[in-house]
Amino acid sequence: MGGWPVGDSGAIDEVDALAGDAFPIALRAAIRASGLSLDRIQYRLRARGLTISVTALSYWQSGRRRPERPESMSALKHLEEVLGVESGSLTALLGPPRPRGRAQRTPTAIPIDALWDNREQLAPLLSRMDLASDTSLTRISQHDRVEIAADRGEHSIRVRQVLRAEHDGADRWISVYDVARPGNPLPRIVPLQSCRLGRVAKDQAAGLIVSELLFDRALARGETVIMEYEVAMAGPPYPRGDDSFCRKFRLPVRDYVVEMRFDPSNLPAYCHQVNTPADDPDAATRRDLVVDSAGRTHAVVLGFGPGTFTVEWGWIP
Repeated sequence: MGGWPVGDSGAIDEVDALAGDAFPIALRAAIRASGLSLDRIQYRLRARGLTISVTALSYWQSGRRRPERPESMSALKHLEEVLGVESGSLTALLGPPRPRGRAQRTPTAIPIDALWDNREQLAPLLSRMDLASDTSLTRISQHDRVEIAADRGEHSIRVRQVLRAEHDGADRWISVYDVARPGNPLPRIVPLQSCRLGRVAKDQAAGLIVSELLFDRALARGETVIMEYEVAMAGPPYPRGDDSFCRKFRLPVRDYVVEMRFDPSNLPAYCHQVNTPADDPDAATRRDLVVDSAGRTHAVVLGFGPGTFTVEWGWIP
């Protein structure tokens, strides 16, 4: 989510030729020259106490967005150090701030794979699914319960959703799960209430599993369904991801609750939530979460999406 040699003259010529796009072009050149993936850059920034999503980095280098907020400008200075470029060289290429506000917002729905960095691997899996119901459902509420085992691996994720049909005939929900660390075993998708498992498509190398969760019957317009399913990991030992849980919302949700449950014998040193709007990754907000002595914490967001909601945690080495 490779490399140009440092000082590549072609990159410099490109910047000169397209001065209006100088920042994203220079950033792309610096990233390629560093040989670092976006995931590794994010990891190094996180080690410095900065939370910048891979999506935001991708948008910055593509020119769709650029750092403008104070926290993003501060992160940019660290990014220059991580990439090994001269201090202030990228910052100097930023032009005046662009207009912001409601008028800039995207529509209320985006393509099902739009928020995934590994879209090329995801697309063929989605092509094997029946996506006809995708645009016919409104996600009214969602409740995730994430359990982290004593060995710091992911034990399970229990999902409860309230969905409403906007058209006759909606009969399934499409679930996409990314193991975060390709090579980790893929989980089992276990239907629990008002649904059963349909087709399942997997890409072990990419760490992706896409599943159809079929309702007990097709819904009429205006009908609602409360469905539950579980993402169950094999273990023990349980597979450890990147010490984060990310829920992607391509459709808005009225209320979202995520419960985190850590084993009391191995509590994390920190835990926080990050809300990132799909149309403006630069506007991500962060809030610290308190994990109690029983290993429990939670976060709530109202009227959110499209975008990603992430909980990140970690231990002191």
